[in-house]
Amino acid sequence: MSQTPTRPSPGGSGPAGRAWRDACAAVLAGFAVMIAVAAAGLACAGAGSLPGGAFPRVVAAVVVMAAGGSVEVAGDAGLLADAGASLSVLPLSVSLAGALTTGYAFLRPLHNRAVTRPGELTARAAPLALLWLLALGGTALFARQNFALSTADSSLGDLGDLLGSAPTVGFRAALPATLFFGLLWILGLLLIALLVSRRAPLPAALVRFHAAVRPAAFATVVLLLAYVVLGAGVGLVAAVTQGHAARTLAVLLLGLPNLAWLALTLGFGGAWEGRVDGPFGLPVPQPLDAVLRGPGPSTVDVGSLAEQDPRAWWLVVAAAVLLLGAGVLAAVRSPARIRPRRHALHLGVALALATLTVCLLGRVQARLGLSLLGLGDVGGLGGRTDLTPVLWRTVGLALLWGAVAGFLGALAARRLRRRGLVDEAAAVARPHP
Repeated sequence: MSQTPTRPSPGGSGPAGRAWRDACAAVLAGFAVMIAVAAAGLACAGAGSLPGGAFPRVVAAVVVMAAGGSVEVAGDAGLLADAGASLSVLPLSVSLAGALTTGYAFLRPLHNRAVTRPGELTARAAPLALLWLLALGGTALFARQNFALSTADSSLGDLGDLLGSAPTVGFRAALPATLFFGLLWILGLLLIALLVSRRAPLPAALVRFHAAVRPAAFATVVLLLAYVVLGAGVGLVAAVTQGHAARTLAVLLLGLPNLAWLALTLGFGGAWEGRVDGPFGLPVPQPLDAVLRGPGPSTVDVGSLAEQDPRAWWLVVAAAVLLLGAGVLAAVRSPARIRPRRHALHLGVALALATLTVCLLGRVQARLGLSLLGLGDVGGLGGRTDLTPVLWRTVGLALLWGAVAGFLGALAARRLRRRGLVDEAAAVARPHP
């Protein structure tokens, strides 16, 4: 018998070639989206007018930070002066846009079966991680620039001209740290994508964990995205009704999840500590800025915000409603045999882990100081901004609220299932004309 020869796949490539092609498409799409979002946000913030054609390099620096990289900030003020600066903040709007795009592109070729071999997942993840690091490394090499600080309106202006101590601040991506944290970022993204997607295949040894992990993980991700969508709606309304549209859009395009997920943690009782000194600060709502500008380190929670604006109590209502919705969603996507206490455990752990991640990613630390002859900050150019979570309180309450929401959601889903069965039986029993 003659056998029909096997036709090569398009482009003469087999599974390995397809894996590299899909990985290249995912990386290009992810970086293109991050660059577009970062450029739009920085343009709204006024960075397009930076001197020396620095705008593309600032965009590259924001993309590096969003992809898990590290950007170092340094200062110089001549022989008789010293400038110091540091910056640690993650533009989570850019990160989220890149994560959603890259995760979707990674999962799309896998939506064809329920079980796969571990080697196949590795063969698809490894090229994507490698290409991601190459793109991130190239972006990091481009992300460097120096700026001169204007002292025309400060007491340092004339003295700075005399002593040659005009201050400058520059940034550059730290390549080793960028590659290390960028690798953790992309591997974490791929793991979360596999955990969340119900259609993505799993190795046979892990299929038994499908019902325990995926519904709670999916519901938690939907909860986080729901807060982002609500925050976007509130921000757009504020941009239209309260003015400062460009600044508001810049915040939405660069740091919307930073504020939205902060609201989530505050809504279920979490707390953050921070302070703002000097002329610099955070682009945050006025009540939060007022709390942070207290005489010393301040605790940010619903109570302290409500002292500035009683509407802050609505954060608790929003958290209760959306967490209950997440509990129902997780229960509906789970097999009916799982008991409510198991749902409570699954969603509690998922929300606690998500909250821990949000707390680690949402921290803000910024410093800028200028000293002359060792006399400390002068010219009104120094300042600091800090915002860090109270981890034990915030993560602990996330575990508790997640467990309660999972339990109540399971009870509500059980009633929905029963109602659906009754309605279905009634429809079958109803005589047809």
